[in-house]
Amino acid sequence: MSRAIDRFQARVVRSLMRAPEAVVRRLGGAPSRNIYGAALDPHAQLLARLQGGAARPGYYEGTAARARREFKLGFSVVEAPPPAGVTRTERYVDGAVSARRAFVYTPSATRPAMPALIYFHGGGFVVGDLDAYDAGCRAVAEEAGIAVISVDYRLAPEHRFPAAVDDGLAAFRWVVAHATELGLDPKRIAVGGDSAGGNVAAVTCLRARDEGGPRPYFQWLIYPATDMTRALPSHREHAAGPFLDAPTIDWFLDNYLAPTDDRRDPNASPLFAASHADLPPTYLVVAGFDPLRDEGLAYAEKLRAAAVPVTLVHAMTMVHGFISMCGVIPAALAIRTNAIEVLRRALHE
Repeated sequence: MSRAIDRFQARVVRSLMRAPEAVVRRLGGAPSRNIYGAALDPHAQLLARLQGGAARPGYYEGTAARARREFKLGFSVVEAPPPAGVTRTERYVDGAVSARRAFVYTPSATRPAMPALIYFHGGGFVVGDLDAYDAGCRAVAEEAGIAVISVDYRLAPEHRFPAAVDDGLAAFRWVVAHATELGLDPKRIAVGGDSAGGNVAAVTCLRARDEGGPRPYFQWLIYPATDMTRALPSHREHAAGPFLDAPTIDWFLDNYLAPTDDRRDPNASPLFAASHADLPPTYLVVAGFDPLRDEGLAYAEKLRAAAVPVTLVHAMTMVHGFISMCGVIPAALAIRTNAIEVLRRALHE
């Protein structure tokens, strides 16, 4: 019965979100505004209102297993349909202590020695998986004309810090070492991810620089988590969300980090690395209504101060997670399209 209710609720949400603009604005109510004076996107506002009315428990009110099911269900409601023509194959890549499952996506138009993006999914180091991110990875592969390798790094609480970032570095090194076998150009392999996955990508770049061996060609960071201290103002401004709130972040980090872990450790908080010099060119997007906004902005400033080329996009009207909401928020789809175009140019030119 619960699955039938979930399917019914999903159909209702998608139907309402596709209503005419005037209807969306009326149903969403008076727009919220952030400290910049920007109004929350009307589709995001309506989605937040619908989410609030659904009375579903927060992730922090149950087990990690239940949170993972809820996360996947949410994606099925808001994601955009995947493009046709992309081929997906399952592989296993090296993790730090065991092989990790990965999906390799190949666009419809292929060529020898393709550039590639290694993608680390979001989910607060606790939720998220390859299946939830399938449609988005297909879109990146097809629109950028690159291979995408989506890696199933270890999750907390079963595997605490630094398991996720250890797997990220190991996976990057494996892909470079097996580039010829995979039909990839080993010199044009980027890393990227959203939220927690953006953290994994950023730490991978720092460690690859510091520990020797191959380095990522580019980093593609979507509202990345860069500061586990949560001291910056956006965490207070958006403590109640929408979509990502303080209790949820507390729960994620309490599962990922042990009480004895230093939250300023650069392997957890790349913002606090001793140096940000000699990192790869970077695309970084932040959302104006996101608790992680200010740490993303601060990371872009650190990179620029270290002479790293940075393309920063401040999506003023967007919320945390908007890249995965392209099926119901038209403005999110436009931003994602531009982000993929930046990635395409970076890896092909």
